[in-house]
Amino acid sequence: MRLAFWRAGNDKAAVQRAIPKPAPAIAGPVASSETGDLDLHALGQTLKRKRGWIILPTLLAAALSITAVNMITPRYKSEARILVDGRENIFLRPNGERSEERTSLDAEAVTSQVQLLQSRDLAREIIKKNNLAALPEFDPVRNGSSSLKSVLALFGIGRDPLSLTPEERVLDAYNERFTAYAVDKSRVIVVEFQSHDPELAARVANSIAEGYLVLQQNARQEQAKSASQWLSGEIENLRKKVAESESRVEDFRSKSSLFVGTNNTTLSNQQMGEINTQLNNARALQSDAESRARLIKEMLQSGKPIEASEVLNSELIRRLSEQRVTLRAQLAEQSSTLLDRHPRIKELKAQLADLDGQLRDEAGKVSRSLENDSRIANGRVQGLIASLDQMKKQASSNNGQDVQLRALEREAKAQRDLLESYLAKYREATTRENIEAAPADGRIISRASVSNTPAYPKKLPIVLIATLATLLLTSGAIATGELLRMTAPRVSALAAWPVVVRAPSLVPEIPAPPAEAVEVPEPTVSEARVDAPHTEVAARDVAAKDIAAKDVAATSTEIERLADGLADSAGALRKVTVLGTASGEGITLTALTLARQMARQAKIVLVDLSGALPMIPAASVDPSAPGLAELMQSEASFAQIITKDRQSRLHLVSAGRPGFDRAQLQSPRLALTIDALTRVYDHVLLDAGAASDLPAELLTSQARAVVVPEASMAADARALMCDQLRAVGFAEVLLLSQPCQPSDAIETQHVVAA
Repeated sequence: MRLAFWRAGNDKAAVQRAIPKPAPAIAGPVASSETGDLDLHALGQTLKRKRGWIILPTLLAAALSITAVNMITPRYKSEARILVDGRENIFLRPNGERSEERTSLDAEAVTSQVQLLQSRDLAREIIKKNNLAALPEFDPVRNGSSSLKSVLALFGIGRDPLSLTPEERVLDAYNERFTAYAVDKSRVIVVEFQSHDPELAARVANSIAEGYLVLQQNARQEQAKSASQWLSGEIENLRKKVAESESRVEDFRSKSSLFVGTNNTTLSNQQMGEINTQLNNARALQSDAESRARLIKEMLQSGKPIEASEVLNSELIRRLSEQRVTLRAQLAEQSSTLLDRHPRIKELKAQLADLDGQLRDEAGKVSRSLENDSRIANGRVQGLIASLDQMKKQASSNNGQDVQLRALEREAKAQRDLLESYLAKYREATTRENIEAAPADGRIISRASVSNTPAYPKKLPIVLIATLATLLLTSGAIATGELLRMTAPRVSALAAWPVVVRAPSLVPEIPAPPAEAVEVPEPTVSEARVDAPHTEVAARDVAAKDIAAKDVAATSTEIERLADGLADSAGALRKVTVLGTASGEGITLTALTLARQMARQAKIVLVDLSGALPMIPAASVDPSAPGLAELMQSEASFAQIITKDRQSRLHLVSAGRPGFDRAQLQSPRLALTIDALTRVYDHVLLDAGAASDLPAELLTSQARAVVVPEASMAADARALMCDQLRAVGFAEVLLLSQPCQPSDAIETQHVVAA
């Protein structure tokens, strides 16, 4: 589908192009390049031309700084170093802390020692030791009062020395010259002191280090002294408590008859132990006697030889056994020659039988003796059991009293142990108090020496800093003024914004309207050299322009109102199609002017769909950039086809390079390209020209139409054209009264002519 606009037969008169001739330019310095870059060469020439304003203040600052540093009384600095190692004589430690190594100090402990070095008590000792209060360097009032300091003190600047006490003045001067800090990642403290006298600086630095060690020793001795005083009072109280506790123990033991025997046990417990031992012995004897008697009886009953030790150890049985052995020998000897019935054999057998009977009788006696011993042991066991039961009853009755006694003994023992502990600590504290050289928590590892080089002022750095600072400040001030002058809009004496005509196309290059009126600076001597005829021509051109500005005031106001309305509108209609029946140049100029006006308030891109005139590429910072045709052919990217306007914040997209194939604008991808631009920009303006060969969907989809008619078109023809545009799909149709003229692109200014 294509758009075809109705044209009246008499409405096709071409609008006369009013392209004024370019005014002659006046020679002057170039402020910036066409792309907005500063001219560094011109800036350098300005600095070179005004080098006197840079060199003279720099030399003056160098001279003043040299004079100032030579007039200041120098200060010399000396430093001493202290190692904080927490050392202590191991022989003076308590017995439980005799290990050689102790926990090392942390960073907070070292920082605390730095604060100790900066204490006012130590400062007073150092001031008194070195008689600093008598030196004018530390008490400026000795050289007379300064009226300037008194006046400044009235305004709150500093303090009046006369309002301070002598001690405060000396302490302030001392603290101003004294510095103490800890070396990073170490336990070393640096003590620095400054003075006009280098020997005094070294002496005071060493005095501070020594005074710090003495202060620590005194603190240790004071600690030991206060500890010994407190322990002495506590020891006296504990002695009384221990005596009272032990007295209560003895009184309770005597009342309860809980006397202590050997091995620190009560008598009742000791007696029970002895009875229990006797009972066990008696039971053992009884059991032994019963066992032996039973064994002998069993041997007698079985007729076996009696081999018990009690029987064999009897003297009678041994003699009977010897006789029996002798008879058996004789019987054996006689049996070898005599028969069993021989009287001799019978006699020997009768004697042997008699001896066996005697042995058995004797064994029976031994058995009965053992049984009697068993009965006696049983009686002893019964007696001991009765005694043990009686002692148990007595012990059970004394258990409650024994518990009370043990509690009293524990209390007495606790008091006694505490007393012994306090006595040991008291002896250690007394020993430390009497030692004159108590170890400190630090030691001097580097003593201060006399310095021959002043620490203040640093002459060379001060002179260099003052000189370089003056050089930079003067150069910066001149460069800043020049940059402000160079970047400010310059209005020529002939015309505020000239129109540049490019040959051979004669397409005007529209400069961006300035944001506000700019006064014209006074011309320099070189700029004022203009001959009289040239001045007359310039005056005539200015008068002609004023007349043209009055004729197009209504059109400029109409474009501005339309731009404000479109830029402020929100919603889905972010696409604006500029088309009409006017000449292609008039439509393109109207679209460019409208886009520039809207770009002041919103983010705008102007898309050239007509491609008939090189006006939009000429307004770009890159006239040779590719366009939509190259994008459709995938020969360029979005970043390459979007360029910036020379004279505004507007972005431009051309139809294509010269000679492009216009059939590429019929591609379906073109609609996708326009949709992508509407997602990025606030508004997308389409320069459709007469829209004779463009797809209607591309121009009308969710778009407003800005119609640019010919100036001679009748009112009824204009109304008919608006109805036709609404019918083809435009959501809103805005009709201009006439196309924009080249002079409309120039915003009305207050111009000062030369």
